[in-house]
Amino acid sequence: MATEIKAPVFPESVADGTIVNWAKQPGEAVARDELLVEIETDKVVLEVVAPADGVIKEIIQDVDATVLSDELIAIFEEGAAPAAATPAQAAEESAAEEETVQVGDKILSPAARKLAQENNLDVAKLNGTGKGGRVTKEDVLKAVEAGTAKAAPAPAAAAVPQVNVEAGARVEKRVPMSRMRQTIAKRLVEAQQTAAMLTTYNEVDMKPVMELRKKYKDMFEKKHNGVRLGFMSFFVKAAAEALKRFPDVNASIDGTDIVYHGYYDIGVAVSTERGLVVPILRDTDTMSLADVESTIGDFAKRGREGKLGIDDMTGGTFTITNGGVFGSLMSTPILNPPQTAILGMHKIQERPMAVNGQVEIRPMMYLALSYDHRMIDGKDAVQFLVTIKELLEDPARILLEV
Repeated sequence: MATEIKAPVFPESVADGTIVNWAKQPGEAVARDELLVEIETDKVVLEVVAPADGVIKEIIQDVDATVLSDELIAIFEEGAAPAAATPAQAAEESAAEEETVQVGDKILSPAARKLAQENNLDVAKLNGTGKGGRVTKEDVLKAVEAGTAKAAPAPAAAAVPQVNVEAGARVEKRVPMSRMRQTIAKRLVEAQQTAAMLTTYNEVDMKPVMELRKKYKDMFEKKHNGVRLGFMSFFVKAAAEALKRFPDVNASIDGTDIVYHGYYDIGVAVSTERGLVVPILRDTDTMSLADVESTIGDFAKRGREGKLGIDDMTGGTFTITNGGVFGSLMSTPILNPPQTAILGMHKIQERPMAVNGQVEIRPMMYLALSYDHRMIDGKDAVQFLVTIKELLEDPARILLEV
C-alpha cells in the first residue's frame, strides 16, 4: 500500500524547511520508525521516520529542496521489500561463500571478512568453527553479539589538505550557510540594531561554591542516580532568585508594551556542530539543583544528536551563556530577543585578592550582564548582578531564598 510521506507541520514561527539528508534511498528496505529524512528549519533539525516496514518508492523533494509545512516529499510503499535474489544470484552468493580469504593466520569467507570490517573487529581475535578452522559469517555475528574481538581504535590521522595547490597559491572555499546559521546571524545583528544594549561587569569568588561541590559531589551523584553536581545549577538557581527581586530583568518588550512574566524560564546556551542553540529550563524557581543538572545534561546530549525540538527552545525569559568552558576570561554576551537581559559566565581563574586585609589566591570568575537599556535602568542591572554575586559567594542563601 502506497503512503504519502509529508514534511512535519511547522509551528507558526517557522515558515519552511530545507531537506538536508535522505537517510534511505528508493528501493532500500526500511523498518518502522527508522529515520527517512532530516529537514532543517530556522531553529532545529526535524526528523521524519518510516510509518511502517517497507521501502521508499519515490523521492519527490531531493536534498537542498525547500519544503513547506505538510508538503509531500516522498511516496512510501508499506510491506514492500527489495526483490528476492534470482536462483543464479543465489548460486553466485553461495559460491562466494565457499571461497576463502586469509588474513594473518585466520581463514575467512568473503562475507565474514566484510562483516568483520563493517563492525571494526580484530580478525586475530575471532574463533573459527568452520571447516579447517575457517571463520564463518556466523562466527563473526556471534562475536558482534558478545561484544568481543573489537579492534583498537586507529590513531587519529593527521589532517590532509583537500585541495592540492602550488606553493604560494591562495585558495578559497565557498560553502552556503545552513538555515540555522543564517537565522543565528540574523538574530544577532537584529539584537544589536533594535536594542539599546549595555553590559555591566562584576566578579565572583567561586571558592564557597567549589568547596560545597567538592564536599557533596559524590553523595549528590550517588543519591541522584549518576547526575553530577556542576556549577551551572548554582547559577541558574541564583538567577531565578535574582529575577524574583528584579522583575524588569525578567520582562520583555513587545512593540510599545512591556510584558512582565510571572514565571522564570531560563535558557541555557548549548554549542552544537550546527550552531548555538538555547533550550529552555521551565519554572526554574521550583526546580532542584539535581533537576537543573539532569535537564541540562539531557539538552546537551540531544543538542549534539540534533534531536532538540522546537518546543525545547521556544519562550524563555532570561538566558545564561558559559564561554568559560572554551577558556574565555571575559566577553560581552549578545541579547537573545525578545528577552531584555543575558548573563555571561567565564573561566575560573586564580588571582590574588585582598581578603580581610590579607592577600589570598582565590578562584575568581568574571560575570557579564548585557541588558536592554530601554527596559532596564543601569541601577537595576548592577544590583541584579551584585545579587547573583552575593548568592554565589554564600550559596546557603540560594537554598534559603534570602
